[in-house]
Amino acid sequence: MDIFAKCQAFQDRVRAAKAQHKYFYFRTIRSAQGPEIIVDGRKMIMLGSNNYLGLTSDPRVKEAAIEAVKKYGVGCAGSRLLNGTLDIHEALEEQIAQFFKKEAAIVFSTGMQANLGCIQALVTPDSIAILDKFDHASIVDGCRLSLGTFKRYPHNNMAALEKILKSEPEKGKLIIVDGLFSMEGDLAKLPEIVSLAYKYGARVMVDDAHGIGVMGGNGRGTAEHFGLEDKVDIIMGTFSKSLATIGGFIASSKEVIDYVKHVGRALLFSASLAPPLVAAASRAIKIIQEEPERRERLWKNAYKWLNGLKSLGFDTGMSTTPIVPVIVGDEEKAFEACCYLEENGVFVSPVVPPAVPPGRCLLRTSVMATHTDSHLERALEVFEKAGKKLGII
Repeated sequence: MDIFAKCQAFQDRVRAAKAQHKYFYFRTIRSAQGPEIIVDGRKMIMLGSNNYLGLTSDPRVKEAAIEAVKKYGVGCAGSRLLNGTLDIHEALEEQIAQFFKKEAAIVFSTGMQANLGCIQALVTPDSIAILDKFDHASIVDGCRLSLGTFKRYPHNNMAALEKILKSEPEKGKLIIVDGLFSMEGDLAKLPEIVSLAYKYGARVMVDDAHGIGVMGGNGRGTAEHFGLEDKVDIIMGTFSKSLATIGGFIASSKEVIDYVKHVGRALLFSASLAPPLVAAASRAIKIIQEEPERRERLWKNAYKWLNGLKSLGFDTGMSTTPIVPVIVGDEEKAFEACCYLEENGVFVSPVVPPAVPPGRCLLRTSVMATHTDSHLERALEVFEKAGKKLGII
């Protein structure tokens, strides 16, 4: 068998999906990632972005990146271990540690690499990682790259989590959970998780990629939201959502960070984060600290959007956050709804198996602090028409 045969078969599937107007991936956007975008020459309301605080186009963030390019250039030409550590990397890491009230932090080139490097380093043959079934793919891949084992429990099922913890008394245990789940928009049961971790001698790592800048009184994420910052052992986050650029980090104790920075392969064998990205992330953190009103606007929009969809009769699942799923159930209807919305100027993303269980297909929507009431009201009108046309409401 030709090893490339599967490539041809997959290409045929993609062509068929495009011909049937069921392909909504790799769409080309020709504008900044704002509340409105340009796709195929048309202006659309963006309801499919992770730019929660609207900082990707903030002039201060852009200026910080420009100044870093002028001083350091556009790249580091090496890994952090060898020649790729700049003073601005270390300054950003200190800033992150202080912001999240941890002893130390280490920055990775992407959020995915942060999970791969951290989990691969810590989960050794004498260890087990314990995951929520809704955890991000990067967590699962980090476990697969490690030499330890991992088990998964049904979403937010604390009885199942405790059963796994009981069954592994001798192993070092790391519970890894998304703080804010990126598809359903609900939160991890962090108080119960922390309690069980203490009871069974486990450590807790929270992937708060979608929670940072969104959750907590100061935007420090899910642990702050629940008042558990001193109980969570590792905070993982990304710069590609609220922090406006790209990259990732973990914040923890000095000994954990020092270990991961010397053992995490995703850090050791990747070029270090480019200077403009470092500077942009640093400026975004400062804005989050200085402008709580930005987060307040995000939550005002989140409530307006969530309550608006509910009032129209849409099933919004378990969401209590700015990520709001619109459950449509059937895969065919998910694609039809996405097509109708796109044709009428609203950008959303369909989510189908294997990303969700069969029969729970959804449209993933999310709002930004920079959406206006007019944006959301126009989008609700289009959603209402789509729902009625397709029999979803």
